[in-house]
Amino acid sequence: MRISMVQFDTNLLLKALSFAAHKHRHQRRKGSKPIPYINHPIALADLLVRTANIGDPEVIAAALLHDTIEDTCTTKNELKAAFGPVISQLVVELTDDKSLPKKKRKRLQVEHASSLSPRARIVKLADKICNLRDVVQDPPAKWTLKRKQRYFDWAKSVVDKIRDTNLELENAFDEAFAKRPKN
Repeated sequence: MRISMVQFDTNLLLKALSFAAHKHRHQRRKGSKPIPYINHPIALADLLVRTANIGDPEVIAAALLHDTIEDTCTTKNELKAAFGPVISQLVVELTDDKSLPKKKRKRLQVEHASSLSPRARIVKLADKICNLRDVVQDPPAKWTLKRKQRYFDWAKSVVDKIRDTNLELENAFDEAFAKRPKN
């Protein structure tokens, strides 16, 4: 029985990875190097498993899929049909409304962070950690020092609303934040 459950989890995760890779296939990260976008969701999944010891396959699948609605032509119904209501709802919780101005979307992330479900909070933490790491390692080419600093401060304001979610992830966030670009 245990083998079939492991097999099911592996199938789910590979299905989510394949789906996300296909949806993000033409995208690159914003950094100066042309890194395939799929590396970002993979980094989230890796962080969840290896740093936070998360073994929940639905959370890991949601991490792999977290930007598909927001950044591709994927719909909630498409995700629901492929992955069921639990994973699709987690992704929806993590999705910004791109029809809104960027400034408002960022404000809403801060305002809504505390209302995220515990599972969505875990993915949100991993996303912010990976984003901070990326800004340090390979920032978008046109970002000024001030813009990088503002991004770090904004990410911290989101994470501060969901503290007491996962100590390992919060420690990883604090380590990443400590590398905030300085003058």
